[in-house]
Amino acid sequence: MIGGNALRRPPISPAVVVLGGLIVLGVVVAMIRYVSGLGAISNLNDNYGWGLWITFDLLCGVALAAGAFVTASMVYLFGGERYRPLLRPAILTGFLGYLLVILALLVDLGRPERIWYLIIFWNHHSVMFEVGWCVMLYTAVLALEFSPMVFERFGMEAPRRLIHALIIPLAIAGATLSTLHQSSLGSLYVILPDQLDKIWHTPLLPLMFWLTAVAVGPAMVILESTISSRVFRRGLELDLLGGLAKVIPFVLAAYIAVKIGDLAGSGELSLLTEWNLESGLWWLEIMGFVLLPMVLFSLPAVRQSSVGLLFSALLVISGVILSRFAVSLIAIGRPEFAASYVPHPLEFAVTIGMIAAGVAAFGLVARYLPLFTEQVAGSAAE
Repeated sequence: MIGGNALRRPPISPAVVVLGGLIVLGVVVAMIRYVSGLGAISNLNDNYGWGLWITFDLLCGVALAAGAFVTASMVYLFGGERYRPLLRPAILTGFLGYLLVILALLVDLGRPERIWYLIIFWNHHSVMFEVGWCVMLYTAVLALEFSPMVFERFGMEAPRRLIHALIIPLAIAGATLSTLHQSSLGSLYVILPDQLDKIWHTPLLPLMFWLTAVAVGPAMVILESTISSRVFRRGLELDLLGGLAKVIPFVLAAYIAVKIGDLAGSGELSLLTEWNLESGLWWLEIMGFVLLPMVLFSLPAVRQSSVGLLFSALLVISGVILSRFAVSLIAIGRPEFAASYVPHPLEFAVTIGMIAAGVAAFGLVARYLPLFTEQVAGSAAE
């Protein structure tokens, strides 16, 4: 393993210039939104109040940031000490993911200046109230788990030791908060039985959202580790990633069992033979993005191959994105007279700009903070 201070820092490349351009474009479009309103940069309407930003930036973004709580739980709560070298990058990816989700909400909300209202105006009956509080609290937990990197960089030993003393309670809080809001995002769509297609609607959506988040967490760690190992020319922890990948088939198997068992229990298995867009997406998800990676990750040869791990991880990530889009946008019925929704090009500009900002922030942290470190006994929040 190559230490953080020994990373080779590549010079400014065309990729850095492209990232900077995308970030600037996203910021400019966001400013237009604040000056001229949502209608100036989006195609949202009364029938599609939640579009690309909520579906991808929020629903997918929160799920794709799950590597932090999954890896932290394995290391601190389930005895997976050997996976500690993977933890700091996973925590950073999760932390950046949640910060970008919050930024996306500030662009999407009609009154973004009121985002703090949930702190003082409590609505105990609202799922969104619970999601908001959990996301806010978990972002604070991630900030604390990330902080030892800053403390070590500036030689602040006392606060580093304090975080080390609190790391188990922080890991428990992170796992609890993540479980609550990952599942509650599914609850947002349980209340739409007459709008969401029956093959996708189920009271078990909260459980399905949580299971897919747990499955995609290790997949995102594999993706992040593979990319960062090539960009920073450091070693790839192939044995650790292969061990982490062993969890994914079990979670995907549970997910398939829940999906099929739900349709069987409700007497709706016949929906699988109704060949339409909704059933086609269901089969595509199960066959291409659940069963296939489940089989691949079960093979030792795949887990011992960097290419095999990356390909299988991308399948899982694609499946989660597909399922979120199906539930949030594609499989929701609208009245025949309803206006259609196709994302405005500037909606993509905001989303791509935020992704570019996340990539750039990861690169900056990797360059200037001890992100990639060897396992050190007694170290805090590795």
